[in-house]
Amino acid sequence: MPYQTTADLPDSVRDNLPEGAQNIYLKAFNSAWDQYADQSDQETTAHKVAWSAVKQRYEKRDGQWVSR
Repeated sequence: MPYQTTADLPDSVRDNLPEGAQNIYLKAFNSAWDQYADQSDQETTAHKVAWSAVKQRYEKRDGQWVSR
């Protein structure tokens, strides 16, 4: 289901991503949720799209997500 705020994101996202990346994740997930509404794997696809969006602006260095 779509997320209303970053506080609603899964722990794995909130506990690892900085605030800016969480906002990207939220927007990308919600957009993909709507876009793939007719697919049986809608939620999985939306999470993949969201992570992909984050990885365009952030990268993991020394165990931390940092802006590129």
